[in-house]
Amino acid sequence: MGEIAHGLERALRTRPVPSSTGARLRFLPAAHQGSTRGVADVLGVSQRTVQRWVTKKAGARRPPGPMQIRAIEEAALARWQPRIRARRHARAEAEGFVFHTWARLGFAAPAGSSDDPRVRWITLDLPGEVARELFAARDADAGEQQQTVILWCRAAGR
Repeated sequence: MGEIAHGLERALRTRPVPSSTGARLRFLPAAHQGSTRGVADVLGVSQRTVQRWVTKKAGARRPPGPMQIRAIEEAALARWQPRIRARRHARAEAEGFVFHTWARLGFAAPAGSSDDPRVRWITLDLPGEVARELFAARDADAGEQQQTVILWCRAAGR
């Protein structure tokens, strides 16, 4: 995931996604109304395997492997705050959003001059059309470069 797509995802959340695998495993059954079978179906493992992962007994617990950890992470990200994400998505498309980024600005001048290019923090207030285009590009798996073109061309008013 590129920086712009990651920033769009981050803007749609109000709380951070659980960071550890254990916290994600505790979250997933809650997202499936307490059903370990629903979690097992999503992750592609047996219900008993999910029960082993979420049990509190030390001897019965068996940690998930690397492929399962990746599946758990993707499932947790997909199910984290769905109503808030939808509400923020609609609001960004309707009202626009504020975009923060770093950029190198300055003039071509001899070294040591105060006009040397420097990295600056830029804040842009962008209209909802840009949000619609960026979300559509992200959903169509557009690359980081295509999203950058959308962002900067629209910010420049072209």
